[in-house]
Amino acid sequence: MATAIPKITLNSSRDIPFNRLVLSQSNVRRVKSGLSIEELARDIERRGLLQSLNVRPVLDGEGAETGSYEVPAGGRRFRALELLVKQKKLAKTAPVPCVVREAGSAILAEDDSLAENVQRVALHPLDQFRAFRDMLEKGMSEEEIAAAFFVAPAVVRQRLRLMTVSDKLLDIYEQDGMNLEQLMAFSISDDHARQEQVWDIVSQSHNREPYVIRRMLTEKTVRASDRRVRFVGLDAYLGAGGPIMRDLFEADDGGWLQDPAVLDRLVIEKLHAAAEDIRAEGWKWVETALSFPWGHTRQFAEINGTEVPLSDEETARLEALHSEQETIEAEYVQADEYPDEVDARLGEIEQAVLALEERPLAFDPADMARAGAFVSLDSAGTLQVERGFVLPEDMPAEPEETDDADSADEHVHHPHDRHDDDSTGQGYQEGEGDNIAPDVEPEEEDGIKPLPDRLLTELTAWRTLALRDAFASNPHIALTELLHTLVRDVYWQTPGADCLEAYVREISLSVHSPDMPGSLPAHALRQRNEGWKHDLPEDEDALWHWVDGLDDASRMALLAHCLSFGVNALYERMPAYGAVSQRSVTERLKRADRLASALSLDMVEAGWQPTVENYLGRVTKARILQAVREARGDEAVERLAHLKKPDMAREAERLLDGSGWLPEALRTAGGAEQVPVETATVDEGMEAIAAE
Repeated sequence: MATAIPKITLNSSRDIPFNRLVLSQSNVRRVKSGLSIEELARDIERRGLLQSLNVRPVLDGEGAETGSYEVPAGGRRFRALELLVKQKKLAKTAPVPCVVREAGSAILAEDDSLAENVQRVALHPLDQFRAFRDMLEKGMSEEEIAAAFFVAPAVVRQRLRLMTVSDKLLDIYEQDGMNLEQLMAFSISDDHARQEQVWDIVSQSHNREPYVIRRMLTEKTVRASDRRVRFVGLDAYLGAGGPIMRDLFEADDGGWLQDPAVLDRLVIEKLHAAAEDIRAEGWKWVETALSFPWGHTRQFAEINGTEVPLSDEETARLEALHSEQETIEAEYVQADEYPDEVDARLGEIEQAVLALEERPLAFDPADMARAGAFVSLDSAGTLQVERGFVLPEDMPAEPEETDDADSADEHVHHPHDRHDDDSTGQGYQEGEGDNIAPDVEPEEEDGIKPLPDRLLTELTAWRTLALRDAFASNPHIALTELLHTLVRDVYWQTPGADCLEAYVREISLSVHSPDMPGSLPAHALRQRNEGWKHDLPEDEDALWHWVDGLDDASRMALLAHCLSFGVNALYERMPAYGAVSQRSVTERLKRADRLASALSLDMVEAGWQPTVENYLGRVTKARILQAVREARGDEAVERLAHLKKPDMAREAERLLDGSGWLPEALRTAGGAEQVPVETATVDEGMEAIAAE
């Protein structure tokens, strides 16, 4: 005969007036940090009490019930009700649903209190996301959902965004096959097929970090911070039907543009429209490009323009800006730093003053009819127009010289003419492939081999440009280097060994990386050069007297500027029996190192940073890992070591961004030591979702 299973009896429940309830000292929740009693009170006010209190009769000294009840389980709800009573939103005698434990129960009050908090299971995040979606579909707005659960609307949008992930991936997440941070990374894209394809790839890899997922989903897109986007404007791209990807969980710098073809079409159209406006000024020709190579105007002559004078209104505006700037600076002269709004205003004033002081030039229409202009984008994504350049064939014919002595002079070889027009060495012009080293460093089995010649030339071209800028800014060092070079030229004749060609002839930088023309040193040199060109007398015959009349500071600054064009810190591979030996190049680089040390040249401050295009995609995996190890430590290297080279280079670019790391060819002796910094943090996930 089967034994009957004993049946349990549930505790009775009944309504008890609130003023008959007291908080039990047996409640195990003692730490009040983070408890949102006010939010719970507002929620009870809106929807009522969803869960009863657990209470026990309060006994007197003789063990008789007093008519009051203590609350060992449900303390937060009790405090929320208490707050509503204090706010007079709930009557003191309002009945409160309670589950009553009999007096003298073998179950301790602490046992009930602990069980209520421990036994409950937080809602799975996916259930919450789906609930938000259902509420939205049934008519509640995002703002109403946010208000109901006391969160910002952005939080609701974030969690609704997770429902755009493929159902297949949601199922994997539900079964704990991926974590929340990975799911958040997939929400950046609406393409379910691509999401599933990326998961198939990363699930078979050791590296499933969220940043890898984001990178794979955005690898064929364009960042909204790209100069092309800043040029045409994001609204124009969206207006043309271009889709955009946004990351609601991470700072995305404006998102990613998914259709580069639409963006490029808009850029070309706007550049061409700007070129037509420039051509309408009366120029013979206008060339357009996203950017032109450094030194692209070298073979052109230039026509002179006259600065357009300030109007009375502009003069008054400039004086008012200067007056406001002086007033602000005087007010905060004792302050350690400006308040944010004041600092922002000073920045606006500086930009406005600069716009007024950088006057446009007016040109003679007859000169314009044989000259042209270059139209491109600068590194900030603004239009850059260079006017007044004349092709050699459009220059007026010079009268023929008949003096025999002058004709004979044409055949005299100047001792410094060894570089002719291409001072980077024979064979370094693109397209003349005999002496150009491979563009990408070949993989090696063991150790790290020297960098390819062409890459080393590009790196040292960048360094030469930055060195020129620093040189031109330090007249004392410039004069010292000039005197040193001249003395060496008189007493120690070593052809090609100087890093300063003191006669002075500009050293061509025809081999360079694409980012160099838009760099900070390039901009500074252009601005400095334009400033001196503006100040020079129009008549060359008056030049000597003009120079003679300069004050000492101006003479030194002009000397440093002119000498800077002859600074040569280029690495070159010389032919075996050329006029300049490879040893001379080595000596030149040593002297360039000394000059860089004297100038405290910092290539990081100059704006160079490693990218796939200018370094990482051009060297071996071993060098990439070496760079990451030096900058970010061994842990970061372990995250990259298994990647294929293209992926490794792209991820290394992200890791090295802001690290201050430099390849050896760009480091300055005696400068800041290259030390590892803390390992880059992995993309942080969303905060854990709390449940009541």
